[in-house]
Amino acid sequence: MESISISSSSLQSRLFLTPTRSRRSISAVPLPIPRRCRSFSTLALHRSDHDVVVVGAGIIGLTIARHLLLNSHLSVAVTDAKLPCSGATGAGQGYIWLAHKTPGTDTWHLALRSKHLWEELAADLDTQGSDPGEVLGWKKTGSLLIGRSSEDQAVLQERVKLLSDAGLRAQYLPSDLLHLEEPELDVGSEGAAAFILDDCQLDAYQTVSYIQKVNNTFCLKGRYAEFFNDPAVCFLRSEKTGAVEAVQTSNHTLYARKAVVVASGAWTGTLLPNLVKPNCVVEIPVRPRKGHLLVLENFRNIRLNHSLMEVGYVGHQNTTTLGGADLEATGDDQELTSISMTATLDVRGNLVLGSSRQFCGFSREVDQSIIECIWNRAAEFFPVLKLMSLDLSLNKQIRIGHRPYMPDGKPVIGPIPDMPNVFLATGHEGSGLSLALATAEMVSDMILGNPTKVDPMPLSIHGRFSGNL
Repeated sequence: MESISISSSSLQSRLFLTPTRSRRSISAVPLPIPRRCRSFSTLALHRSDHDVVVVGAGIIGLTIARHLLLNSHLSVAVTDAKLPCSGATGAGQGYIWLAHKTPGTDTWHLALRSKHLWEELAADLDTQGSDPGEVLGWKKTGSLLIGRSSEDQAVLQERVKLLSDAGLRAQYLPSDLLHLEEPELDVGSEGAAAFILDDCQLDAYQTVSYIQKVNNTFCLKGRYAEFFNDPAVCFLRSEKTGAVEAVQTSNHTLYARKAVVVASGAWTGTLLPNLVKPNCVVEIPVRPRKGHLLVLENFRNIRLNHSLMEVGYVGHQNTTTLGGADLEATGDDQELTSISMTATLDVRGNLVLGSSRQFCGFSREVDQSIIECIWNRAAEFFPVLKLMSLDLSLNKQIRIGHRPYMPDGKPVIGPIPDMPNVFLATGHEGSGLSLALATAEMVSDMILGNPTKVDPMPLSIHGRFSGNL
């Protein structure tokens, strides 16, 4: 997902631009990254050797690198066509939630494990004397899954029962009790909420900045290198065995002694065939699902105590729709747009409103009609917004991104058939941040030959799509 800032100060104020030295000059990066370490010098301009090469510098790719660096002696290189946080990672709201996950589904234990790892990381930072809020943008706000009708009440009551039976602290709040938690929220007399007390949120930019700092501590040890603005072009194979030996990028040949990981998000569906051709066909039906978020900077008119999500978001329902949205999208040229109200308050006091879902390829253009729908939908829950005009020139920004959507709603994690040293980690859609740490742990365990903490079979490519074994 590519972030697009509409204001002149908002996103730029969040990005620390600093020059960095590499074998190919990169003029600026959106995070405080140290200079390229000397162990990867200009003497090896075109070729470098590593144990693992990761294609994709979103939250999934970077956390896989981090886990391998912290839990093994392997060296890792990360390559990406752009910069960290210029995709889906930088355009999200930072939910670390279980409220919208369903116990018993194939992704439940992955979500549960990942949330535990995020909480563990925040606790470790606190123990080390660092404030998780300052480092990660971490907030343990609890989440409110909200509805406005009697039908929503039934859905929310059932969800509270499911989550409570799974061991979570979950409460059903009718409208009067919900008003005590969020006085400025209006859900009407039939409204209600599922309150998940231990759900959290973080800031993607701060979190990625921290992860990169950790990764770069291994740079001087000769175990880590980054190649940004350097897109992967193809795999290079052994003439003797046919095994993948390296990733050819636009400017480098990155040899991988042990494994290659493709973690390229929404671009995996178009990138992977180019990487593997002409030797085999791998069909991964991941599609870009465009989203808009509206960020109101230093917004004082609404104060939130918790993170909010409209219950319609859970099933990807079309809560508020634009023209033709009740039709099933069957191709990239057919649009399907849905709007569900989401709201978070970040550590800087910015109110983040969403969210849209739209199949329209990799379009990066801001759709003003969608922004207006997001605003109007939010105003149904926060009446104070009806008294205000939507002026994008005043302390507002818009984030645009492309979620890696999978038709069966599950990410793809594991080796590619007939290419046992090439692993996929993609298709997390809007849950990349939330599922990142458990995904990183699973991929790392696969590479290292360790038992996985979560059963990987439901997330494997095997048997899920036509054309794949």
